[in-house]
Amino acid sequence: MTTRSRKTSRLFLIIIAVLLISAGWFSSQYFNAAKPEAAHQGKRPGKRFNSNSITPVYAGTASKADVSVYLEALGTVEANASVTVTSRITGEMNKVFFTEGQYVKAGDLLAQIDDRSYQATLAEYKGELAQNKALLQSAQATLERYRKLAKQNSISAQDVQDQAAKVGQYQGIIATDKAKISSANLDIEYAKIRAPISGYTGLLNVDQGNLITNNTTSIVTITQVNPITVTFSIPQVHLQKVLQGLRSKKHFAVTVFNQTGQKKLAEGTLENISNSIDSDTGTIKLKAIFTNDDEMLYPNQFVNVRMKIEQLSQVVIIPKAALQLNDNGDFVFVIDDNKVHKQSVTAGPVDGEDNIVALTGVKVGDQLVTTGIDNLVNGSKVSVIKQRKDNE
Repeated sequence: MTTRSRKTSRLFLIIIAVLLISAGWFSSQYFNAAKPEAAHQGKRPGKRFNSNSITPVYAGTASKADVSVYLEALGTVEANASVTVTSRITGEMNKVFFTEGQYVKAGDLLAQIDDRSYQATLAEYKGELAQNKALLQSAQATLERYRKLAKQNSISAQDVQDQAAKVGQYQGIIATDKAKISSANLDIEYAKIRAPISGYTGLLNVDQGNLITNNTTSIVTITQVNPITVTFSIPQVHLQKVLQGLRSKKHFAVTVFNQTGQKKLAEGTLENISNSIDSDTGTIKLKAIFTNDDEMLYPNQFVNVRMKIEQLSQVVIIPKAALQLNDNGDFVFVIDDNKVHKQSVTAGPVDGEDNIVALTGVKVGDQLVTTGIDNLVNGSKVSVIKQRKDNE
């Protein structure tokens, strides 16, 4: 074997040795890494309840209180009355006595329509009345003379009857003349357009000098804003409580707030209820009335409505944070001897922002978990953390 051949063989053996050593090192690393996984195979670590662990929690106490029950809804402000003013006669509008947006009182003069033709008609009717009164007096005098002559057998009874009929005819004509005069006087009065209600005027729809047609031409719209109404809807489940209260003359207080619900705008009372339920929404519409001296409410304004429907006396209330919900319904965790047990409850109306009425399941004095509930099960040991007061 040549020297070159020996060198080549030696190099080949070195390479094989290096490869074997490397394979052995990687194999040992693989098996060492696999051992812990194999040792724990089928024993996946998880969160397990430790009966000896103690969970720190915050707690609140069930107590008794008088609770006001409210219904809340979105409402719309509506004018208590809105009247479109028109004329009852036809004629030229001579004068306008108000400005747009002005507050007017019922009976205030708004406009004047040319009434000269109606004055002329009135004079004609008065002349006819005077003429027919003279004819009546003449007929009555003739009737008296005929009656005297009939007693002397100087005239027939038929002539007396005919003259009496003529007297009755003139009396009917005079009655008609008086009715015509009354109608003419009414037309002259209608020429003065007066405000039918108190409220604010809108925009003037026809200018001075235009011809006004009776019962068709809109002059202006007056909107009454004091008092003013708010309409809102409540679910039909509350219908009977509200309906029976209204039927028995019960007073339902209604408060309205601005759109954000932060500012109180007015306080009023429930006035009426719709005569049918909206089949599309399952709600029923109510109307409340408010004094609006400060004009905080304006027609078509959106508001938040809160109506008091009931006053509960000395009922059990619990912190809202204590109430939980699962597939079986509402429940709370009650603390007893530093352990908790799950207690089903029947929740009632909300009392303010922090409390809720517990109709069943809880008694006064029960200590309930309010914070740290996620880590609890039946029988968990707890340590109640004392909550700091604001002045501490």
